[in-house]
Amino acid sequence: MKLLLIEDDEDIALVIKRGLEAAHYSVDLEFAGDTGLTRALVGHYDLIILDIMLPGRDGWEICAELRQNKNTTPILMLTAMDTVPDRVRGLELGADDYLVKPFEFKELVARVAAVLRRDKVHKTRLIQIADLEIDTRARSVVRSGKEIPLTPREYALLEGLALRSGQVLTRDVIQENIWMEDQSYSNTVDVRVAQLRKKIDSGHEIKLIHTVHKRGYTLRVLEDG
Repeated sequence: MKLLLIEDDEDIALVIKRGLEAAHYSVDLEFAGDTGLTRALVGHYDLIILDIMLPGRDGWEICAELRQNKNTTPILMLTAMDTVPDRVRGLELGADDYLVKPFEFKELVARVAAVLRRDKVHKTRLIQIADLEIDTRARSVVRSGKEIPLTPREYALLEGLALRSGQVLTRDVIQENIWMEDQSYSNTVDVRVAQLRKKIDSGHEIKLIHTVHKRGYTLRVLEDG
């Protein structure tokens, strides 16, 4: 996997580059917005890691121009600005994920892997688990041939569980990594999962959404159904 890192702090950039290379990624490095944008437009990358505060052009401008040029390379934005409007702005411009500085390096690696995994699934378009089908482009859900209408929040939750099928997602992961917020109460997750489970599993012998005691939730097919 080939990544482009656009980060003006050379010390931070070199540390990230070395760490990602140790995780078996190939990393090209740019320190300024203008040269970073040029490299992103002409190169072929699996992921762009993009700082917001850059000389020349900032990360907002780079993200917007890439999307205006129909460049669909996944973008993970890095920033020290930790407010909901900042996160929303990045996502509205077309970023795929958002990581606030300072961060643990293992979280960066996990986010990179998650974005790459999501992009691979989106390119293949369809997630299928048992008789559940999720069309990630149309954002539609079908089970046993019947379409299931979901709210945007419910769809994001279902897709997040499906992309990590078999893994247990904690309430914090659901709030921060899937819904991209950390303001809601943990019982909000419980309520949303209960609503989603009713729509996805009600009337079906095989249950797909499961509670893992004291840990969180998972989507998978259990041998006993």
